[in-house]
Amino acid sequence: MSPKGEYTTLAAAGQEIRLSSPSKVYFPEHEGIGPFTKLDLAEYYLRVADATVNHLRERPTTLKRWRDGITGDFFFQKRVPEKRPEWLQTATVSFPSGRSATELVPNDAAHLLWAVNLSNIDWNPWPVRRTDLDHPDELRIDLDPTPGVEWDDVRQVALAVDELLTELDLRGFPKTSGSRGIHVNVRIHPEWTFTEVRRAALALAREIERRMPGTATSKWWKEERHGVFLDYNQNARDRTVASAYSVRPVPDARVSTPLRWDEVADVEPADLRLDTVPERVAKLGDPSADMDDHAGYLDSLLELARRDEEGGLGDAPWPPNFAKQPGEPKRVQPSRAKMDE
Repeated sequence: MSPKGEYTTLAAAGQEIRLSSPSKVYFPEHEGIGPFTKLDLAEYYLRVADATVNHLRERPTTLKRWRDGITGDFFFQKRVPEKRPEWLQTATVSFPSGRSATELVPNDAAHLLWAVNLSNIDWNPWPVRRTDLDHPDELRIDLDPTPGVEWDDVRQVALAVDELLTELDLRGFPKTSGSRGIHVNVRIHPEWTFTEVRRAALALAREIERRMPGTATSKWWKEERHGVFLDYNQNARDRTVASAYSVRPVPDARVSTPLRWDEVADVEPADLRLDTVPERVAKLGDPSADMDDHAGYLDSLLELARRDEEGGLGDAPWPPNFAKQPGEPKRVQPSRAKMDE
């Protein structure tokens, strides 16, 4: 517990940010790591502010609030409070439901601290900039291991993704997810809709599945999955993933950390934490700092999607909060579908 009324003030980007309950423990001690307080989290983001903001700039971002730290409950907050600082930058996004929300756009370190004061731990930005909210500039490849899968399998699938992207004249930027997986982000020109970007991601997932049968899968239903799932639906509208340099709400305060490709084969996510990543950034910089300089085109992936479709592979299931999509198969677990036949 933090003493009632306790606060401190931090300076960032020309603003003075009041941080309440700075001594509240957000990450209890875990196997000799931590504990880390709310102030530790704020100071972490101050130390890596430039790198963090570089991956959030101009992006509407959902807050994920943990009022009692990671041992308590959390909730997603898509709408910024009506009572907020005049300098706070925002963007209004629309959802598949037709509703809309004004979300935070964390364009500098002051925005990071303002959100940390609201108990935001990690950052979940849209893959669009607020100048064009309907055309993503980022293809997101989320490698999500199923239970029991070895970490080395995740690394090997990531390397296969790199090989495929290179063949297609696209450049991927890998990072640990901060949990059990790896993300590979690809900067693209904002010329395609969310639906088209998702279609490209599905084609990539299916091609990796063909190249690594038994190790990689594109299957949406958990009962059909094996190995490492390439979650193509992370590219659907209103789906977000933790961005680079986000501290994740896991016991050892791991960080979603950008990597060089030559690090992927040996990386150990447990080494990349709130207390270790700032020094890494100070020494090595951000391996994905120049991501914006490498925007590519989706034509080759969409051509792969066209060939799959002509070969009989139609669309794959969408997330449950989406209306039934044209060409989508039955949105029911395969085992249930067989029972209903």
